[in-house]
Amino acid sequence: MRKSFSDPQRLADVLVEQLGGDIVLGLPLGLGKANHLANALIARAMADRDVRLQIFSALTLEPPQPKTDLERRFLGPVIERTMGGYPALAYVDLQRRDALPANITVDEFFFQAGTRLGVRSAQRSYISANYTHAAAYLLDRGVNLVAQLVARRGGRLSLSCNTDITLDLLAARQRGETDFLLVGQVNDELPFMPGEGDMPIETCSHLLEGPGVQFPLFGPPKEPVTDAHYAIGFHAAGLVRDGGTLQMGIGSTSDAVAQALIVRQRQPEAFGAAMARLGAGSFEAGPFDQGLYAATEMFVDCLWDLRRAGILKREVEGAVLEAGFFLGPRSFYRALCEAEPEELAKFQMRAISYVNELYGNEEIKRQARVGARFINTAMMATLLGAIVSDGLEDGRVVSGVGGQYNFVAQAFALKGARSIITLDAVHGRGKTATSNILWSYGHGTIPRHLRDIMITEYGVADLRGRTDRDVIVALLGVADSRFQAELLDAAKRSNKLEAGYVIPAQHAGNTPERIAEALEPLKRAGLAPPLPFGSDFDEEELALLPALGLLKGAIGDLPAMARLAIAGMAGGRRHERKLARLALDRPRSLRDRLSTFLVRGAISKTEARAPSHSMGN
Repeated sequence: MRKSFSDPQRLADVLVEQLGGDIVLGLPLGLGKANHLANALIARAMADRDVRLQIFSALTLEPPQPKTDLERRFLGPVIERTMGGYPALAYVDLQRRDALPANITVDEFFFQAGTRLGVRSAQRSYISANYTHAAAYLLDRGVNLVAQLVARRGGRLSLSCNTDITLDLLAARQRGETDFLLVGQVNDELPFMPGEGDMPIETCSHLLEGPGVQFPLFGPPKEPVTDAHYAIGFHAAGLVRDGGTLQMGIGSTSDAVAQALIVRQRQPEAFGAAMARLGAGSFEAGPFDQGLYAATEMFVDCLWDLRRAGILKREVEGAVLEAGFFLGPRSFYRALCEAEPEELAKFQMRAISYVNELYGNEEIKRQARVGARFINTAMMATLLGAIVSDGLEDGRVVSGVGGQYNFVAQAFALKGARSIITLDAVHGRGKTATSNILWSYGHGTIPRHLRDIMITEYGVADLRGRTDRDVIVALLGVADSRFQAELLDAAKRSNKLEAGYVIPAQHAGNTPERIAEALEPLKRAGLAPPLPFGSDFDEEELALLPALGLLKGAIGDLPAMARLAIAGMAGGRRHERKLARLALDRPRSLRDRLSTFLVRGAISKTEARAPSHSMGN
């Protein structure tokens, strides 16, 4: 019989007794963790070292940690507004202090990008795994408890944001392969999603609910779309077929792809002109009469915007989207909560085994996933086509493999499908810039024998079925020109490229300045705004973003910093409201005065060259 609790510590005590003090706890990836119960179980295990607690999870959510004084001044209020009130998971602090006791382990197969790089405990307990293998690993460990955030509507519960692994585990329980307890923590802000995750309340053995365990959902703010990402987005949008299938992840690159698709839908002439300025060859340019269907592990908010724009409309068994989990800004969660039931029913949350694999119902999936474009991001790539997405060559893990390999494999298994890997050609700015296309690298996520399409801001490199020599030529053509000579020499030294090869003139001008010039007409027309799908920033913050971006790019370049400071000194007492937002309108220390000059100079520089920034769609 289901039991309801309002006190997480009391529930933890009951579960410890019921499970004999040996708990193998599965916490969903991302948003779906039952934070209060997890923390209560950790507190119980900390107090009683005879209790053994093994936690298996992924994507533990944390607010960003500002690295500089200016970042703290700018991001502090934004973080509080968008992620304030979200209860921190107790194991995060224990991991950071390397203070987990011997009776508590925390193993994760995916990290929030970059948050665990310096955390020794987390690095040691990382599991390199495909998303689709995580459920099997949990079963192998003998999972006996799954604690998940759920939505409630009367006598029914919804797994909402995380049907992904939980549905696969419940299916295994139904087959008699496991016998775990599913405990739900009810959150009133969580959308009640229809479909397979809509289940009787009796599916849970225990519920944690009540005012004392409510909390605002984690809602990371949208990141401004850079010039590089807009160029990548337009190139990618030119590869998407009408009547096809789309998969994308979270981030500003996906926002850029979605905005480019909307420009293509609503203003095809402007889309074609932009593609010509960007140097694109042949590309898809017409509007979406049949529309797109999404089969994507992650339901990101820009896919909701594609639905509103009349692009995501190709239905498969009544659904325009099938996904395994969602995460996004709080406005996205509110939109799902407020959607009409008939509309929400077109967005089906499924098991990750269904979305990320072709196995099981394969014929139905093949018929549904026609013309698929699987769009994923990378950190680096080698000149021979290997992809680096999850870690560094010293062994440290940045994020994880997740589902990237699953979608690359699907691209080769499905007729007419393509894997599209997007990559910023350069990391950093100015004198600190380095190429993200390397001759070789001591770590890989996707091996070179699965090379397909790679896009940087400088164009599309079609690598599928090509020789090593032709792959090198294609990737040199989309590399930044500041680094082409070094890459060219490395290829020639390895005898992978003939000694007489010269990079064609049309690729010798791959510079950020050329990209900025190509995008300028789109910006002036309001078709490439910094935040195309709304923002959690207020008016002053939006105005500060370009200046802070310019200032960040100048860090480490003393002449550039000096020029900004001089411009700020010459500007008099201007931009006081923007400076007040950073608490720099009345600087007290020498460091504060220098920061004031730098920010004022950066604002003056960016305002002098800024086009109109419509918020777009």
